[in-house]
Amino acid sequence: MNINKVSIVGAGTMGNGIAHVFALNGFSVDLIDINDEILTKAKNKISNNLDRQVKKEIITDTDKENALNRISLITGIDNIDSKSDLVIEAIIENKSIKLELWKKIHSIVDQNSIFASNTSAISITELSADIRPDKFIGMHFMNPVPVMKLVEIIRGYSTSDETYNTIKELSEALKKTPVEVHDYPGFISNRILMPMINEAIYTLYEGVASAEDIDTVMKLGMAHPMGPLTLADFIGLDVCLDIMNVLYDGFNDSKYRPCPLLKKMVAAKKLGRKTKEGFFKYD
Repeated sequence: MNINKVSIVGAGTMGNGIAHVFALNGFSVDLIDINDEILTKAKNKISNNLDRQVKKEIITDTDKENALNRISLITGIDNIDSKSDLVIEAIIENKSIKLELWKKIHSIVDQNSIFASNTSAISITELSADIRPDKFIGMHFMNPVPVMKLVEIIRGYSTSDETYNTIKELSEALKKTPVEVHDYPGFISNRILMPMINEAIYTLYEGVASAEDIDTVMKLGMAHPMGPLTLADFIGLDVCLDIMNVLYDGFNDSKYRPCPLLKKMVAAKKLGRKTKEGFFKYD
């Protein structure tokens, strides 16, 4: 596999979760973001999540300390290690921002390194076309990363078999279940999940039922662990809207049209748990 040093760009919810999993499984991790405050907050979050695993007797105190010692905090993309074996990007779901970042990384990091995006919907082919298409792949982790077993591995048009096999083997080394997916808008997970969430929002928008009752139907009637509106709040309504826009633009099909209520709530910055209010209110 020959992957030892991993650089993770973006220390938000997904980035720190990915760093957590890699470090816990013995990899040396550089966690990179734009300022020290974000990075310190991320490492504290990782430490707290490791504490939860210790309390549940999933890991030991020694495992926790070793994992934290494997994580280095790096401020600024210019300081990325040029010898990183793998670079994983976990930033905002915006294609132009991702492309700009990847071009910068490509100019610094060794040509033999593999690049992976944690994008939840954006085309891997489009992100990689002008960079290193044979060594570029999608590695879509699920939130919360330390808990969820799935990794969608998305092959771009030119992703090599060698790159795919390396990332598949790596995912298994992280104790995850990899699933191979070809590069179409939304991949598998969000192509199925997001239209369901969007339709749940439409039922609320049209006055079919209350938010609580919509979620109750899906939990008790369909055995979902949480209702679609609660899940939307957990994901972030801005992220849901971004993904719906990718689907709508990618397929040019009206069935993927974002609900007007979703668009209005995002405009009002009622984004779910992270803003303390979405379809529900949070303390």
